[in-house]
Amino acid sequence: DWLMRSLFRPSTILILGLLSLVNIGLWALANRPMEEKGWSGIIQGLSYSPYRSGQDPQKGDVASYADIDEDMRLLQDKTASVRTYSALDGNEQVPRIAAKYGLRVSAGAWIGDDHDRNEREIQSLIWIVNHNHNVNRALIGNEAVLRGEITPAELAEYLRRVKQKINVPVSTAEPWHVWLANPELARAADFIAVHILPYWEGQPLDKSIDFIQTKLSQLQKAYPKKQIVLTEVGWPSDGRIKKKAVPSLANQAVFLRKFLNFAQARNVDYYIMEAFDQPWKRHLEGSVGSYWGLFDDNRNWKFSFVGPVVPVPHWPFLAAASTALALFPMGLFLMRARNMRAGGRVFYAGMIQIVATTLVWAAHVATDQYLTLGEMVTWLALGGGLGLLMAILLSEALELAEALWLRLGRRPDPQMPDSAAPRPRVSVQIPVCNEPPGLVIQSLEALSRLDYPNFEVLVVDNNTTDPQLWLPVKAYCEAQGPRFRFFHLDKCPGFKAGALNFALAQTDPTAEIIGVIDSDYAVNADWLKIFAPYFADPKVGFVQAPQDYRDWRDNAFKEMCYWEYAGFFHVGMVVRNERNAIIQHGTMTLVRTEALKDVGGWAEWCITEDAELGLRLFEKGHESLYLNKSFGQGVTPDTFADYKSQRFRWAYGAVQILKHHWRNLMPWSGSTLTTAQRYHFIAGWMPWFGDALYGLFTAFAVVWTFGLVTWPKHFDFPLTVFIASALGLFVFKTLKSFVLYGFRIRCSLLQNIGAAIAALSLTHTIGKAILTGIFTADRPFLRTPKWENQPAVLRGLAMAWEETALMMLLWVAAAIIIIANASESPEAWLWAAMLLGQSVPYSAALITAMVNVMPQLWPSRAAASQPAQAESSVTGATVQPKSSQTPAAAAS
Repeated sequence: DWLMRSLFRPSTILILGLLSLVNIGLWALANRPMEEKGWSGIIQGLSYSPYRSGQDPQKGDVASYADIDEDMRLLQDKTASVRTYSALDGNEQVPRIAAKYGLRVSAGAWIGDDHDRNEREIQSLIWIVNHNHNVNRALIGNEAVLRGEITPAELAEYLRRVKQKINVPVSTAEPWHVWLANPELARAADFIAVHILPYWEGQPLDKSIDFIQTKLSQLQKAYPKKQIVLTEVGWPSDGRIKKKAVPSLANQAVFLRKFLNFAQARNVDYYIMEAFDQPWKRHLEGSVGSYWGLFDDNRNWKFSFVGPVVPVPHWPFLAAASTALALFPMGLFLMRARNMRAGGRVFYAGMIQIVATTLVWAAHVATDQYLTLGEMVTWLALGGGLGLLMAILLSEALELAEALWLRLGRRPDPQMPDSAAPRPRVSVQIPVCNEPPGLVIQSLEALSRLDYPNFEVLVVDNNTTDPQLWLPVKAYCEAQGPRFRFFHLDKCPGFKAGALNFALAQTDPTAEIIGVIDSDYAVNADWLKIFAPYFADPKVGFVQAPQDYRDWRDNAFKEMCYWEYAGFFHVGMVVRNERNAIIQHGTMTLVRTEALKDVGGWAEWCITEDAELGLRLFEKGHESLYLNKSFGQGVTPDTFADYKSQRFRWAYGAVQILKHHWRNLMPWSGSTLTTAQRYHFIAGWMPWFGDALYGLFTAFAVVWTFGLVTWPKHFDFPLTVFIASALGLFVFKTLKSFVLYGFRIRCSLLQNIGAAIAALSLTHTIGKAILTGIFTADRPFLRTPKWENQPAVLRGLAMAWEETALMMLLWVAAAIIIIANASESPEAWLWAAMLLGQSVPYSAALITAMVNVMPQLWPSRAAASQPAQAESSVTGATVQPKSSQTPAAAAS
């Protein structure tokens, strides 16, 4: 009943209907018919190569009698004549078979730099002409002079030899400029067999016929006594853009209509290039060489010569497919989004439709190509990448929709407890490793001021080799009395998790709650007083407050970091809290002791033991609460290297968690995890996998650029759908950040920009961590070259040397592609723009590193002039700054 009521709600039906109509309307708009004068009649001549899919004459494939017979039968009512290019490898059968169907033949001999092959071709051609009455012309060579495989004088000699043995007109086929430059070749020929192909000249479609007419006039003026035959004229239906010439099915149809009407009116003798698509020609001319046919490779007619011209004739099928693909996920979303305002429901349903349309269009483009096995593998990889990009886009879009339009307030805000509220015993535990003693003591001083009667503090110093670091902390704890207990462990396996498990074993047996803070955190006096009463609800397993920082107001780099952190804690976590699906992030967390022991304590195998514990608590059915107010402040990383190391650990730990818990995260697992919890744990980390994909795409882009420049006939510019999708996701993520910060985070525009730069600067680090986590199981950490005693610029470069190298590599690749291709293909500019756009995160890393070592580079410093009491969260809660010394090292 709920399902039916949700599905057939008027608002759901209205949104589904509206978006479906918009989608179909946009397909129709993009494929609106173009009026172009039609043409009817018999085509004078067609260039003909008999090869089918998988065949390649360059590999010795021979055309079969049956295939040629099928082709001639198909062409008999379409054309009066066919032109061949070779007299060997099965082509010698064409005249005899064409005669069965009443077709004339202009027979060709292939001439190249192999003189023995040339002789065989010529002898075969002579025999063909003399034994087939329907051969009316002979062509010795096809663009052999253009290719530089033979000199004009040598070719002229071949013509003179053949003319002595046959009684039909003899010539050779060359482009117009070769004929104009070689009058001695023209004198040897009985007629001028010319190729005029506006596409290869980069001519726009609307100027193509004028171009042909101009070249014909030049040839007629140069050789007034010679007959001129257009032996190749046409337009490709696909392939690379050549200057202003755009290959497409619609443009091919328009060009041929224009040309055929022009040829009929001017009595031009011609052969259309060509009868059938020839996929093997991509090795000679690039991908465009495959698409000159009036028929495709399967012998299907590609377009009509009458009626309106439609860019994609079967667009209604594609529109229906994209609409159908989107309907189910849109309906599912709309049924579940009952607590989202109408704007958010329309926005996200629209994003689903955009993704569905993009995927259908990409599938259409892929299936419309002639692909080799290697190209199929490349397309599958690109298709998989596109699918991941679209999944990431949807997760990012949902976060935006929920942050802006979700009706919040189902989970509690911080409340002052009733005076009679229970005060369960809390064991506050602080793991310490190689931290400055002054920093740790500062945190302990804050704990000593807690306005809570029933707590203990356990400090576990683990794996610190220098006694001068832990002895002052021990002395401070001893001075505080029995409430503060100190432990030093020379060798503690399991790192922080091992120390916390040790502390759990030392915990007061009466402690009902375990509290964990980092060693740099100075908590507010009301922390436990506010938090502990929430555990009166037996379902609550842990309660979490956001991380906050106290040392950012006088440092531009730390200011950037501070506001970058804010997006997660004051947007993402707030939405997650509405669905009981927060990420436990360790610091400022309280866990029910019984629940912690029930799930086996802290996981020593995981580098992010806090987030992993939260997932296990959810798996056991415990609930969480997130109180979006600052209850303590730590310190931000001192250096960009520390900042990267921290994020590397978080991302690597996310992969460890997913690898360990993936079965429970699947919808069919039978786990007690809710759908929302599964979604948020997967989708919350999906952007990080997007960063890994970004790194792979960077490598692909550089390698592909090398291929475009080195082997242009084997590498084409990746299709616009893939470039646009990658750039689109990048732009969307950036805009989303600005929108969310503008509406949900109270910071200035410069702080917003600084946060965006800081977030982008971590792209390479996160991607590297994700890929490392996929293929390893150890606990690697980033190692950055140490240049502490070097000038600031060198220190900055040392912290971002990998990103800087990638940035420079992309810039060089963009410059090379423009130099090599810009004059020939507008696609080169798009590809170069993509390369430069791809470099932005790497540039952001260099900028952030330089701001770290030279804070004066960042103009904001706006926070330095703000009042001492600064807004810290979207709830309007405030942070009380702590007066303290700047720590010598950042705590992660």
